[in-house]
Amino acid sequence: MGQVELQLHIKRVQQDVLRMGALAEKSVVLAQQALFEQNLAAAEQVMTQDKQIDYFYRQIEKDCINLIALRSPVARDLRWISTLMQLIRDLERIGDYSKDLAEVALRLVMYPPPPELGRIQVMMQRCQKMLSHSLVALTELDADLGLQLKREDDAVDEDYTSLYNTLAQQSDIKGSIEPILLMLLSIRYLERLADHSTNIGQRVAFIVTGHRD
Repeated sequence: MGQVELQLHIKRVQQDVLRMGALAEKSVVLAQQALFEQNLAAAEQVMTQDKQIDYFYRQIEKDCINLIALRSPVARDLRWISTLMQLIRDLERIGDYSKDLAEVALRLVMYPPPPELGRIQVMMQRCQKMLSHSLVALTELDADLGLQLKREDDAVDEDYTSLYNTLAQQSDIKGSIEPILLMLLSIRYLERLADHSTNIGQRVAFIVTGHRD
C-alpha cells in the first residue's frame, strides 16, 4: 500500500467516523424528544440507531487495525488512526447513553411530569451543545474548540451536583419512588455523555497538536 493509497483509506475512515458522529448526535436529539416531549416513537428510533452506531464502531475499529497492520503508519498518520480508535469508543458510549435515556423516558411516561424535569432539560441542552461542538471540532480539526469543551463540562457537572442534591434529599415522597430514581439515572447518563464529548474534544486537540493537554 503506497502513501497515496494510505491517505485515501484514512480519509474513508474519517468520513465513517463523521457519519457515526452524526448518528450519535441524532440519537441524543431523539432521546431528548422522548424524555421531554413524551415521544415514544423517538425512543424506539434511538434503539434502532444504537445498533447502527455499534455497527460503525466495529467496522471502523476493524479498518483502523487493518491500516496499522498493513502499513505500519508513523508520525501524524499513526496518531490519526490510533486516536480515531479511541474516539469512536466515545461515540459508541454516547449512543449507549442515548439509549439509556430513551429507556428512562419509556418508564417515566407512566407518571406525571416531575417538577425537576425542566432543570434536567436545561442540563441535556448543554450536553447537546457540547456534542455538537465536539463534532464541529472533529470536522474542522479545531483544537481550540476541542479544548473549550472542558469549560463547558464544568457547567454540566454543576447541574449534576445541584440536581443530585435536590433529588437525593427529598423526604416527603408521595406514591412511587421510581420517578426520583429514574431522574437520578438520567442526570448520571447526561453527566457521562458530557464527559465523552469532552474526551472527543481533547482527542481532536491531540490529533492536531500531538500534545495531550
